[in-house]
Amino acid sequence: MYCNKNSNFAQSGDLIQLSSNNHKSFLFQLEAGGVLETHRGIISHDDIIGSEWGTCVQSHTGKIFYLFQPCIDELIKTTKRNTQIIYPKDIGYILLKLNIFSGCEVIEAGSGSGALTQVLAIAVGESGSVTSYDVRKEMQNLAVKNLKRLNLNGERVIFKNQNIENGFSEKEVDAIFLDLPNPYDYIPHVVQSLKSGGYFGTLLPTTNQIVKLLHVLRRYKIMHVEVSEILIRHYQAISEKFRPKDRMVAHTGYLIFGRTTKQSKNQVSQCE
Repeated sequence: MYCNKNSNFAQSGDLIQLSSNNHKSFLFQLEAGGVLETHRGIISHDDIIGSEWGTCVQSHTGKIFYLFQPCIDELIKTTKRNTQIIYPKDIGYILLKLNIFSGCEVIEAGSGSGALTQVLAIAVGESGSVTSYDVRKEMQNLAVKNLKRLNLNGERVIFKNQNIENGFSEKEVDAIFLDLPNPYDYIPHVVQSLKSGGYFGTLLPTTNQIVKLLHVLRRYKIMHVEVSEILIRHYQAISEKFRPKDRMVAHTGYLIFGRTTKQSKNQVSQCE
């Protein structure tokens, strides 16, 4: 279980994070009778079950770890993947620009390994829904597995193993995100399935793809178009040597957003 809000104590079945003083972390699911073996010693799951979050835990060699509920950022970074996932720095901005909150109905095309799917599922809550399309069955199988790890599969997320070239089954949805190399080919389908004033987003790696998309967005009267990229730079959080870290997460892709209008839907009808 990703997060048990009803308890301040770790329980069997919970996803937990054990962190050492040197920032080395282990993320795993608690199971009665289970054992975690590390280079810093062995820790029995039974010794953790029932412990309060933030508690100090010792291995059999006396090494110190601290017990935490894993944050969404950690979960995304540890997601098993077959292809490049969307980075947490981009996912946060995507949620804001698509106005995703509890109760929203969202479509994504390009399930991938399910990194974005996981965060969308958390954001829409039990009253919302996420429909995820992908033609690659093997990729969706991995995405389903990653969602099960967080206990977020089932009614909240619906996976559809099909091509979107014939459009989406869902109508009047709040937001659509396309993680595809050719989103410009599917803008009419996006317009047909989004409610008027709905939110559209996509991520592209190259400028020539963006230029092609911008032409199509203008043709279909998509408003509030924005193109941006998110850069993040981490620092050494040590008072004696506070400085930028040697590496930073720079360009990972261009984010493009827009909103549909009544004119958008009229334009689709004229082009059919």
